[in-house]
Amino acid sequence: MKKIVLIGDSIRMIGYGNPVAERLSGEFEVWQPNDNCRFAQYTLRGMWDWQDSMKGADIIHWNNGLWDVCYLFGDGAFTPIDVYVDTMLRIARILKERATTVIFATTTPVRPENEHNRNDVIKSYNEALVPKLKEMGIVINDLYTPMSENVYKYICEDTIHLSEDGISLASDMVESIIRAEAEKLMHENVKKYDAQADVSLGAPV
Repeated sequence: MKKIVLIGDSIRMIGYGNPVAERLSGEFEVWQPNDNCRFAQYTLRGMWDWQDSMKGADIIHWNNGLWDVCYLFGDGAFTPIDVYVDTMLRIARILKERATTVIFATTTPVRPENEHNRNDVIKSYNEALVPKLKEMGIVINDLYTPMSENVYKYICEDTIHLSEDGISLASDMVESIIRAEAEKLMHENVKKYDAQADVSLGAPV
């Protein structure tokens, strides 16, 4: 049975996390922290505490961003973009050591009236990070783009968290990409097995 790990902020914790775990249960072992993984450096620190629970993961699906882009004090984002990218790449390197496949979900949009987050900033953080993750072989689950097309449908009245429609869409997308990547792993394992079977014992290679 493949093991799936879900890591992320409240978009995961009170959003897609439990629905996805329920949908995958029975076919996959699913683990996710009870903690809100918050901002990138918080997640980085948390991975030390979660390392035993993450052991044996085949696929890790992960998101961070809304806390990092937040303007709280009038002096810029909570996590400067260069620090965010560096920290996220460090997380990605660690996650790649813990699982065969790592999936990153882009940071979701907010409603325009949100007082502390702006979609142009969110988009710039996504755009700064995603190409670098792709270079590392990280699979991208772009939650931002479809939700940005109708934030009043997919983002709830608090202007930042997912609405019921948003949870449904995110859950569909997360489940779909996990299943697709699990299927790839299964086929890769079959190919390796077939290759080994083609080698006769004792034959020169």
